[in-house]
Amino acid sequence: MRRVALWAAALLMSPVSAVQAADNVFRICMDENLPPLSVHHRGKPGSGFDVLLGQAIADRLGKTFEIQWFESKLDEDSSPALEANALLSDGRCSLVASYAFTQDGLVAPGVKTAKLPDFDGATRDDRRRRIPLGTLAPSKPYLFSTLTVVLGPGAKQRPINDIGDLAGLRLGIESGTLADAILMTFDKGRLIDDITHLIPTRDDLLGALEQGKFDATLLDIRRFDAYRAAHPESKLVASGYNYPIGANRGYVALSRSAELLESVDKTLAEIVASGDLAKFAATAGLTYLPPREPVILGDAFQKIIRSGAR
Repeated sequence: MRRVALWAAALLMSPVSAVQAADNVFRICMDENLPPLSVHHRGKPGSGFDVLLGQAIADRLGKTFEIQWFESKLDEDSSPALEANALLSDGRCSLVASYAFTQDGLVAPGVKTAKLPDFDGATRDDRRRRIPLGTLAPSKPYLFSTLTVVLGPGAKQRPINDIGDLAGLRLGIESGTLADAILMTFDKGRLIDDITHLIPTRDDLLGALEQGKFDATLLDIRRFDAYRAAHPESKLVASGYNYPIGANRGYVALSRSAELLESVDKTLAEIVASGDLAKFAATAGLTYLPPREPVILGDAFQKIIRSGAR
């Protein structure tokens, strides 16, 4: 009888304990290969700016910090918005980190279901399932992401204060990228004759710049940070010029998680006020640019490309 009583007590208590455990966990989905924002080291703790920030928020909220790593596929069929929505809607995490705040990325999804991206611990069935989607809602932004001009060894003394200052330099650029569109359409095509196109994922853009095959390029500042960390002997230099238009990054959750977003926003404000956010960026080797208006990027890039304006 005593054994039956203990079993019954355990049965009655286990749901409560499970709920309490779940409530005490602060789980964030992070891209496993997005240095210096987030990197998954197999068998070792993850690293990066978002890892440091997530741990700090969890500590201030008195919760246990956990990361759900996922792999974002860079192909024509992938969609960061659908990937994030599927992860959240399937309960893999409560927040997705470093989500780009764009108008297109925060509208209600145009489909009812989506597949999950590959994630740490995924089974064969997980890769087949389609997840009913919810609606995304952003936190307050904590980072501004944009493009920067990087100069090769032969042009490192060249002052760059505007895209027009690249005229006359040998420019290497990856085909089909935003940077490609900006340079090709600048001032009605004034830079076209200076541009050589490379194929993304096949050609080594920064390696070619390092070798002196080109004088300059325009690319994501985060990517240059990652390159410098991997190549501390590099002779490439940041020009100091950052493209004025970009996207804020922050957390995204499902719209039903309004209470969580409110507590995260409050904690983020405390971390910013303490100066810790900039310290996390420095520790991770990230060039930190604070968020700026507009909070959510609209069609600014499309307008620039259509007009060919500066």
